[in-house]
Amino acid sequence: MRKKYGKICSAVGTILILIVILLCSLLVLPELFGYHMYHVLSGSMEPKMPVGSLIYVQEGAPEEAEAEDIIAFYSSLEDAGIITHRVVENNIVSGTFKTKGDANEKEDPLPAAYDAYIGKVIWIVPWMGKVLTCMTSVYGKIAAACVVVLGAALNFMGGRQK
Repeated sequence: MRKKYGKICSAVGTILILIVILLCSLLVLPELFGYHMYHVLSGSMEPKMPVGSLIYVQEGAPEEAEAEDIIAFYSSLEDAGIITHRVVENNIVSGTFKTKGDANEKEDPLPAAYDAYIGKVIWIVPWMGKVLTCMTSVYGKIAAACVVVLGAALNFMGGRQK
């Protein structure tokens, strides 16, 4: 019975540590390869990008963006932040994009300038934006550290039960 308890403790401890490592990897590794991560806050691109999704954006030349690509760009409006919408038209001559959110009836009223371009959306992970945003907060970091400590303690206890 003690051996079985020890194996269960070790397995649970290892799983907890691996979960934290996996979640942290989703935050760190993409940055090493030139991807930016953003948390989707509005429903303008639903159902393709549900609110709460995590998106990975790869930098690139704005001239290379094509119609139907989803791009991220800085809003020209005060305090509007970053927008991710689909390219309707890439006007290389004027250096602007016509864009539209999938859930919006009309195109965006103002074109997005090339100098506001961040990059092309490469990967969408529904609902993970909320989890990773929580993990980057002070409370999330404390919780992640507690889970790792708990996992290490369970591994230690499991090892002592052999």
